[in-house]
Amino acid sequence: MLIRRPDDIPASEITDERLFWSRRSFIGALGSVAAAAGLTATLPLSAFAERGPGGEVARGPGGQDEPLTPFESITTYNNYYEFGTDKSDPSRHAHALTTRPWTVAVDGEVRKPKVFDVDELIARYPAEERVYRLRCVEAWSMVIPWLGFPLAKLLSDVQPTSNAKYVAFTTVHRPAEMRGQRGGVLPWPYVEGLRLDEAMHPLTLLSTGLYGKPLPSQNGAPLRLVVPWKYGFKSIKAIVRIRLTRDEPPTTWNLATPREYGFYSNVNPDVDHPRWSQKRERRIGTLRRRPTLMFNGYADRVASLYSGMDLRKYF
Repeated sequence: MLIRRPDDIPASEITDERLFWSRRSFIGALGSVAAAAGLTATLPLSAFAERGPGGEVARGPGGQDEPLTPFESITTYNNYYEFGTDKSDPSRHAHALTTRPWTVAVDGEVRKPKVFDVDELIARYPAEERVYRLRCVEAWSMVIPWLGFPLAKLLSDVQPTSNAKYVAFTTVHRPAEMRGQRGGVLPWPYVEGLRLDEAMHPLTLLSTGLYGKPLPSQNGAPLRLVVPWKYGFKSIKAIVRIRLTRDEPPTTWNLATPREYGFYSNVNPDVDHPRWSQKRERRIGTLRRRPTLMFNGYADRVASLYSGMDLRKYF
């Protein structure tokens, strides 16, 4: 099956032309808009409608059009246990997280370790627009217009050594601001990991925004990972450290329940979660269920990463 590459989608296929802002006038007006909003002119740009009513479409697997998930749904239906276990908890409580000032340490098996201010990262790596599907293990999914930059750009700049085989990520640990971290539902802080080749893949994104806006706190502000062929919990939020390692790093859900969550966590409809099937999914905002696609529909881009691997064993 041919799968349309999300980062190759022309803008006219993503958003109705009536909803487009003029690039020239929008960029020209950015200074005054940013000043009024208290933002810097280095924030990501997007041609998406401000709130995204859900009428926009993105070209999906097999060439069919897929409506984008409305902004309201993306920002009110979230898994973010640092703020609570209910899907509505993050939108109600994430405002307590202070996202400026914010630094991200990039270290470990690199030649040029550095601590970056997050606004330095935003200025250094101009945002790209990517429409990616996000698939959760509870059999729901969204189609989200992300803003961000390829993780590979940052990793290349810090120059991984020959010993670097994996990339480990750590979320901020602030129980005073993240009420979910005051309990023991998961080991804190949240940690995740990728193989280096997964991290360097062009689909792997460090996201700084969505729908043309800076990333909302409930969606992982100010910086989160997006790995579209894996389940959503791999896309760690509120990142404060990126460390390159020789050995496979621990991951939070694998530590909490290794029988249910493996290190790779690739979307694979042939491997059921022990408590439910992964064969079908439902887009948020609709009732219809659809077949789950291997690697979440990105098989033509990423299947070669796992050539020869037993994907039932390495789940």
